[in-house]
Amino acid sequence: MLSVASRAPDGVRIAYDVHGAGEPAVVLIHGWCCNRTHWRAQVAPLARRGRVVALDLAGHGESGSARTDWTTAAFGADVAAVVDDIGATEVILVGHSMGADVALEAARVLPDRVRGIVWIDQYTQLSHLMGEAEVAARVAPFRADFAATARAFVRRLFAPDADPALVARVSEEMASAPEAMACAALGATWNHARSVPALLRELRLPVVAINARDPGADLASLQAYGVAVLDFPEAGHFPMLEKPAAFTARLATALDLIGRRAARNDLP
Repeated sequence: MLSVASRAPDGVRIAYDVHGAGEPAVVLIHGWCCNRTHWRAQVAPLARRGRVVALDLAGHGESGSARTDWTTAAFGADVAAVVDDIGATEVILVGHSMGADVALEAARVLPDRVRGIVWIDQYTQLSHLMGEAEVAARVAPFRADFAATARAFVRRLFAPDADPALVARVSEEMASAPEAMACAALGATWNHARSVPALLRELRLPVVAINARDPGADLASLQAYGVAVLDFPEAGHFPMLEKPAAFTARLATALDLIGRRAARNDLP
C-alpha cells in the first residue's frame, strides 16, 4: 500500500492510498461525513483484480479542510486531482451516497478517462427530486443542532439487524464531522440531485447502482437514463460495513458489468 497526498485545484491537501496495479483503476469515493477507511474490507479483494485508490475528500478523514466552498463540483475536483496524481488513463469511479454525485462531477473533468460509475445506495429513483425549499427545510435541523440530528439521522440509515456497536461507532464518527462543512455538503448534495438526469445524458457512461431495498424505488426512472440496478437487500445504507464480504462480491459484479457495457457501448 502506498499512502500519499495530492492537491485539489484550490490547494487543499487530499489524502489517498493506492493498492495493486493495472488499469482501469477503481477509485473509491466515500459518502457524506465518512472517510476512506469505510472501504477497508473491499481494498484487498479488489486489489487482486487491479489498481485500487481510496481517498478522503476535502474536510473528511486525513485530508485538509481549508475550504469555504463546499460544493459537489469541488469534491469532484478532489477526485480528479488524485486521478491526475496517479497518472491513470482509465478509471471506474465508485461512489457511496454523496460520493455518487461526486463521481458524476469528477467524470465531467476527466474526459475520456472514466469507463463507468458505480453508485452505492444513493439513487433509487430519478422521478422525484427535491426543490431548493424542500432541501433547505431538511437541512435546517442539522444547522440547529448538528451533532444530535446527525447522530439520529445516521442511525436510521442502518438495517434493523446491523451490529449495534457498528451503528454506534459510525453515527458518533459522522456526528463529529466539521459542522460547517457537513451542513453545506449535505445541502449541496441534495440540491445536486436535480442535475443528475442532465449529467447522465451529458456523460453517456455506463452506470450501475447497488441499492438497499427501498419500497419507493422507481426502477423505470433509473433505467430511462441507462442506469442498471443491482439490489442488495442484505444491508442498509452502509453495505461495505454491514455485510462486507457479500457486498464486495456484489461490487465485483457491478465492475464486471461496467466493463461489459463499456465494451459494447451499451447506452441509451
